[in-house]
This record gives sequence, C-alpha cells and structure tokens, in this order.
Amino acid sequence: MFDIGFTEMMLIGIVALIVIGPEKLPGVARTAGKYFGRLKRFVTTVRADVEQELRADELREILTQQQEELNSLKDSISDSGKAIEDEVAAVGKTTQSAGEVSSDSNTTAKTDSSTTPDLPSPDAQASSDISDAPVKEAKS
Repeated sequence: MFDIGFTEMMLIGIVALIVIGPEKLPGVARTAGKYFGRLKRFVTTVRADVEQELRADELREILTQQQEELNSLKDSISDSGKAIEDEVAAVGKTTQSAGEVSSDSNTTAKTDSSTTPDLPSPDAQASSDISDAPVKEAKS
C-alpha cells in the first residue's frame, strides 16, 4: 500500500520514542496498529466492492448484448414463420384452385360423355391377381 522501507520505519520509531517517551510508546504502537489494521480492512473492502461492481457492470453489458441477440433471433424466426405461413397459404390456394379445375373438368366430362368407361370391380381385380400367380407343379 505505502512504499515504506526499513530505514523509514526505523526513523519513525526513533522520533516516536523521543516525542512520546518509552512509557507510552507500546500503547500508542498498539493503537496505531489497530487503526492501521482497520484502515487496511476498509481499503480491502472498498476494493472488493469496486471490483464486484465492475464485474456486475460487465455482466449487465453481456446480458444486454445477449438480450439484443435474442430479440434479433426472435424477429428472424418470426419473419421466417410468417414466410412459411404465406407459402403454405399460397400452396393451399393453388391446391384449392387445382381441385376446382379438376372438379370442373370432371363435371364437364360427365356431362359430355353419355357412357362411362367400365371399370373392373375390386373382386375382379383380386381374382385376376390370383390367376396371374405362378402355379407350382407338384413333384412326384
């Protein structure tokens, strides 16, 4: 804390011995040591508080930066979600209009043709699948 060497301490001790006297010097030294210790603890506490505040300020800055990044990510995700919803809506409209065109062509085809093509029944389809199956010959 203070830059005091051995020679300066010895000089202060000699002056204190002459000024205060040998009877009162131990009590004064004890009291000075007590106040010096309190001062040192006070300075240490203040230094720790200042460092803690600096760290808190740094953490606040980091938190603010993270919050800004989070908000920008939130905005980009929201924009992407809106774009996807727009695409889905566009595909839905396209599908709906294609379905309307398809149903319109089916109704015009039904009204234009007097006969409908004969479609095989599902039972006929199943029986034709069975008849197409290879037949195993029995080995004798």
